[in-house]
Amino acid sequence: MSRRELDAAGITDPALRDAYEACRALHAEHGRTYYLATRLLPPGTRPFVHALYGFARYADEIVDDLGSALSPQQRADELARWGDVVLADLARGHSVDPIARALVDTATRFAIPHEHVADFLASMRMDLTVTEYRTFDDLGRYVHGSAAVIGREMVHVLGTTDPADLPEALARADDLGVAFQLANFIRDVGEDLDRGRVYLPLDELAAFSVSRADLERRVLTPQIRLALEEQVHRVRMLQARAEPGIALLRPEAQPCIRAASELYCGIVDAVEDIDFQVFDRRARVGNARRLRVAGAAWVEAVRARRGAARARTASRP
Repeated sequence: MSRRELDAAGITDPALRDAYEACRALHAEHGRTYYLATRLLPPGTRPFVHALYGFARYADEIVDDLGSALSPQQRADELARWGDVVLADLARGHSVDPIARALVDTATRFAIPHEHVADFLASMRMDLTVTEYRTFDDLGRYVHGSAAVIGREMVHVLGTTDPADLPEALARADDLGVAFQLANFIRDVGEDLDRGRVYLPLDELAAFSVSRADLERRVLTPQIRLALEEQVHRVRMLQARAEPGIALLRPEAQPCIRAASELYCGIVDAVEDIDFQVFDRRARVGNARRLRVAGAAWVEAVRARRGAARARTASRP
């Protein structure tokens, strides 16, 4: 992270700067698409987004690092230990943990409700014990913590133009966060089977005569393709429902979230491009599309920042 970004964010304590840099490094390594979108934000906002992502990624690594020698119980114990530290530090308003330090600072600055962090950790714990979801409502309890609350945290950091719009912006952030998560589930059917999990609701699969056993055979059938197409439709519906909420954010934040929406939900376009061969191929948004989206969003971001700067200048006595 550049000194300019940390200085612009008002982060001066050396240990705190190190914590934000550790979160940024996790974001850069594991969040390729969202890291690119974060670059569209004003420099002083980026560290706080890195803190949210770094925390989430660190917890996810405890649960899902396939290279780890820890047993499932050891992972559960480590997640519980670290999660308890994080929640206690949030209540105290200070942390010495190299990742949680940045999260606690961000949550304090932006009055992020602590229950969002607790809900996220609860979903991570579910990944250690729950291997399938019978209905979309059952899955909803998981994606609330794994995705929707992260969208809500982002709204607190990015802010709305009109404070009265905050409730609606939070609701639409729920939709976009769940759309991102479902896009991942569609792309990662094969990888999730490697971890012993099926996230697609079993009753919705059954509507297309698809069972968990069918997925575990890892052979794309017409029925599986139809089931995946239905999930792709849901991603696009949620994305469309979330779109009005982006317009409620501060103008400087909107290009970032629009780019993230197109690129992350674009995963399902990439799944279609590989003809739903999710068992042996990983769908990726191509570099040409990434550059096109990022380039257009960058122009819009620069324009929004200049407009905000003019507004601040005009409002000075």
